[in-house]
Amino acid sequence: MTDKPLDWKRCLAMAVSAAGVAITFSLGLWQLDRASEKTALQDARTQQAAKEALDGRTLSGAPEGVAGRSALIHRRLVVTGRWLPNHTVYLENRQMNAKPGFFVLTPLQIEGTGEVLVVQRGWALRSFTDRAALPPVQTPEGMVQVQGNLAPWPSRLYDFGGAETGLIRQNLDLTAYRQETGLKVLEVTLLQSGEASEGLLREWPVVASGVAKHHGYAFQWFGLSGLIALLYVWFQIVQPRRQKRLA
Repeated sequence: MTDKPLDWKRCLAMAVSAAGVAITFSLGLWQLDRASEKTALQDARTQQAAKEALDGRTLSGAPEGVAGRSALIHRRLVVTGRWLPNHTVYLENRQMNAKPGFFVLTPLQIEGTGEVLVVQRGWALRSFTDRAALPPVQTPEGMVQVQGNLAPWPSRLYDFGGAETGLIRQNLDLTAYRQETGLKVLEVTLLQSGEASEGLLREWPVVASGVAKHHGYAFQWFGLSGLIALLYVWFQIVQPRRQKRLA
């Protein structure tokens, strides 16, 4: 009669340990899968950027061209057109070289088309004494040629909701920006490349694939899985046997 509670405890310990090992081991495999996905994504980006530069007019097209433009993300482009500086937006709380400032976005009217490509022209330092002050950025007049890589629409930072207006903004909503400007703004942007000019830096951070992070997490989960198994063997098998021999 006295052995039944002990057997129940052992069965419970075995079930909990087995579940812990299975869950943590599965999480380790999941992290390895995430690492593989990001490695493939980084390889795709590298391959896209290594291809020859395209003429910006290839972006032109009807709504069915959206899928085609998405397939060109990270490709190098050479775009000829005219700046529309009246619709420039300064995205705040953006960093470059660990310094806070603005990403300066200006729409570019593509030559020979009625479409507009928003160009992420570069980064400018923000005034620490006057948060409403705009950095001195020069915008050339007339026809210009801009080089860079095709990029998605700028990702959103945390905000408190509501439509944003004005030159300085936390985020730039595509639909609202189209309505505000009345322009045929494409759903992609150009990440301008080149040396610093026009009051802007273009030392864009390399997008980290995060593979090392996922490998680290996988190592932790596998280690925890092994630890659970080791503790079960020690306390449920080794220790009871030692106690029996000593009794």
